[in-house]
Amino acid sequence: MKEHDVIVVGAGGSGLAAAVSAAENGCSVLVLEKRPEPGGTTGIAVGSFTANRTRMQRAARIKDTLDHHVEDAGGFAPRSIETQNNQELRKFFLSHTAQTLAWLEGMGLAFHGPNPEPPNRVPRMHNVVPNAKAYIATLQSKLIRHGGKLVCSSQVKGLTRDGSRITGAKVLHTDGSEAIYHARRGVVLAGGDYAGSHRLIAKYKGDQYGQINGINPFAAGEGHELAESVGACLINMDITYGPEIRFMAPKGKQLFEQLLPVSGPLAWIAGRLLPYVPKAIVNTYIKRLLVTWQHPENALFDDGAILLNCKGHRFCNEKSWPEREIAIADQPDKLAYLLLDQRLCERYSEWPHFISTAPKIAYAYVNDYLKLRPDIAVHGNSIETLFRRTRIDQRAMENALHEFNQYVRGNCDDRFGRSGDSHELTGNRWVLLGPACAYFTTTEGGAAIDQSLRVLDEQGQVIEGLYAVGQNGLGGQILWGHGLHIGWALTSGRLVGQILAGKPKD
Repeated sequence: MKEHDVIVVGAGGSGLAAAVSAAENGCSVLVLEKRPEPGGTTGIAVGSFTANRTRMQRAARIKDTLDHHVEDAGGFAPRSIETQNNQELRKFFLSHTAQTLAWLEGMGLAFHGPNPEPPNRVPRMHNVVPNAKAYIATLQSKLIRHGGKLVCSSQVKGLTRDGSRITGAKVLHTDGSEAIYHARRGVVLAGGDYAGSHRLIAKYKGDQYGQINGINPFAAGEGHELAESVGACLINMDITYGPEIRFMAPKGKQLFEQLLPVSGPLAWIAGRLLPYVPKAIVNTYIKRLLVTWQHPENALFDDGAILLNCKGHRFCNEKSWPEREIAIADQPDKLAYLLLDQRLCERYSEWPHFISTAPKIAYAYVNDYLKLRPDIAVHGNSIETLFRRTRIDQRAMENALHEFNQYVRGNCDDRFGRSGDSHELTGNRWVLLGPACAYFTTTEGGAAIDQSLRVLDEQGQVIEGLYAVGQNGLGGQILWGHGLHIGWALTSGRLVGQILAGKPKD
């Protein structure tokens, strides 16, 4: 059947939430996904969901208010970015987070928390067990159960319209066939961000950023382009989270968290028992997430960590952001390595000096990386040992050290800037972390929308039949801080499903 009540473009967290919500409220739903499988950027996230006035907060005797959350949410981004936030829309979103979390729990998803994250004045971060793949697995299962249809490997190439109303989607399947699908009630854009589009990044941020990769290479901004093609107003397209340095993820699928259940009774049991699991075990699990996805702290570079390319050469001022990340993207294979001497190894082995963190949950130190990520963490008692284990040119590394020390001591032209203390070649411990890349984590630009998730044109008028959720429909919100992007994705998806089904918003 090529006619449905609702067509959803994209099968990440927001798209699947929209599809499930519409389907459970009686709509016939078709989800079109360009990739061979659902998931999107949600599927590779840790999975925090930040919310206020939740059941779990009440159980922990945490008193919270919407107004306090609205105020605290404005404390994450720099002031120059926060001033561009759509205050009214973000408050609307935050007012619905508790209902969305309850909706997810009602599907059987389990959460650990709430956990603190300053500047939130009370714990609001709810961490799904075991990670965000649980959202995708559970929502996909629910969609099937409610009779919704998911078609993967299907690229939406354009939108159809009847007069001023959007009526459907033009689709190219991987077998080369084309089709037009009609939507009786509306088309929902849920295609994710554009962090993986070099072209869009360069267009909106400048050519100097155009070679930096997105953490999800398939987040190419097609939903934004579909919206723009029918006259939508796009807001805050120059605002991005990043660029930032992140270590390359492990190859294969042997991560500990992927061995945990993502749905069904075992996931429910895991979620209920997690508060009683010994803290050392929980920290080991969370640290494995930290050393997989989190980025090294800027303090490392302030203290003297040296950035080298794959040939062993120093190439930038390590303390200068974002020029540092731009320079990494210009290196061979876009790769960089962090070199730490004995002093830094000792300093970053215990609190309060850590390599990476999930605020107030766990901290990862040098030895955590050596133990949990031997694929990216190499140690030795000499530069020669690092050379033998990595094949990065020994002489180039030694020259980089001498050069760095001269800059720090002010004995030659400061081409790359001074950074931290000097390094001594006589130290008996060296650690090389990498490869690392410069990434955009996500983007804050999206279509203008109203509180019914309808897309607006440049004059602020509704484009009938077209809706946008998640990163496609940010509507000018600034959602920095853990758990807000996923919170918006799932909340906006849940609400648009109710709206399209003719149900009142809760």
